[in-house]
Amino acid sequence: MWALLEAMTETCLEIAERALAAAPGGGDGFQASVTRERSLLLRFARSRPTQATSVDDLTVELTALRDGHLGSATTNSTDDEALTCCARAAAEAAEAAALAGAGSYPGLPSPAAARAHDGHDRETARLDPARGDEALRAAFDTASAEGVEAHGVWTAGEIETGIASSTGIAAADRVTDAFMKVVAIASGGRSGYAAATAVASAALEPAELGRRAARKAAAGGGEAASAARLDPGEHDVVFESHAVGELLDWLGYTAFNGLAHAEGRGALCERLGERVVAPAVNLSDSPRFTGTLPRAYDAEGVPKAPLPLIQDGVAHAVVHDTRSAALAGAPSSTGHALAPGGSPYGALPTNLVLVGGGAADERELCQDIERGIYVTRLWYSNAVRPKQTLVTAVTRDGTFLVENGEITRPLADMRLTDSVLGILSRTQALGARAALASQGEFYGRRFASGVVCPPLRAAGVRFTA
Repeated sequence: MWALLEAMTETCLEIAERALAAAPGGGDGFQASVTRERSLLLRFARSRPTQATSVDDLTVELTALRDGHLGSATTNSTDDEALTCCARAAAEAAEAAALAGAGSYPGLPSPAAARAHDGHDRETARLDPARGDEALRAAFDTASAEGVEAHGVWTAGEIETGIASSTGIAAADRVTDAFMKVVAIASGGRSGYAAATAVASAALEPAELGRRAARKAAAGGGEAASAARLDPGEHDVVFESHAVGELLDWLGYTAFNGLAHAEGRGALCERLGERVVAPAVNLSDSPRFTGTLPRAYDAEGVPKAPLPLIQDGVAHAVVHDTRSAALAGAPSSTGHALAPGGSPYGALPTNLVLVGGGAADERELCQDIERGIYVTRLWYSNAVRPKQTLVTAVTRDGTFLVENGEITRPLADMRLTDSVLGILSRTQALGARAALASQGEFYGRRFASGVVCPPLRAAGVRFTA
């Protein structure tokens, strides 16, 4: 009990430094990472609250380096004995791995200063359930006014991290995030979707989310059975920001993943310096861009910094953690480690930003389409051939037919099967207003991220049966 009370008064960095000191050999060859999550989630269905979940968790992870191999162990206890035992377990794991011979991890990174960011909101960090309740009621009321039911989630969290290593890293960060999604369902079965993500919960605009979702659900009388149908094939498409963000997330995994690139599995292998998409596409990983969810450091304590990935359609870079940079022969990590020592999934961009274009909104993007599809969002997405960025996904919660430049009527959901690079190479126009697109629901450690992107119009997008 006393250890728990003491941990509540210590910062995560102070705990990390104490954990490092408790490690064998004074912490030589160790990294200590401490994460404290405080979060609140409210779920609602049929315009009524159904679930409330609160998380208050502190986790200490010790990572040991031995002959190019890493071993890790975690604990939720912060007393000196628990920290010593955790460090010893990490060292034993690394030593056992080292019996196989020299490993590929080049060494823990050196310390470097990070720039400050505005990714923490004090009011959001209060995690006031009343704010969530107000948001739910606002969504209920606007959905009810349109004659539909509201379902969805409101959640907010504060994450504090501290990283200390034997190389001298002493990194601390604190961020907040808030997310709300509304799925409106009409009595006839049609559904509509709207969502928002922000650093501050006050920026979510729940009434507007409820209104946008409800109007999509109620369009065409709300009858799912009466939706128009299109044959499989290639169609011109306007994607809302939610759908664009889903596609760009997959591009991060298949094309910009430094580990996949180093191992020859990445979609940009032998293609850096070439034009890979339309000249209108400018994509970067920008952790301090207005509207994103900024962070100061990655999981290895390397400072986050802007990195151009595609400029005027030309591929310029992939992202690295320390391990993938060493494998690729790159000068150093780009600050994209997802875990101490690097994640098995590789290094990924978590602050993608797609620069907008000249179209005022989605309606203007539709004006040049004779017959096509309007897509609100995609779900059940998967990479079919990562090397070709070929993905498959199903449209959902607001799919409409576009005829003679106008959104005319609801359309039955369709399965998209196409290359993300291919879609971006056939991109004809982008909206001027970007939004932060995010999944916003967490099934493990809370790590909020998203893609700042505008809606876009692409020609000849492939849909399969």
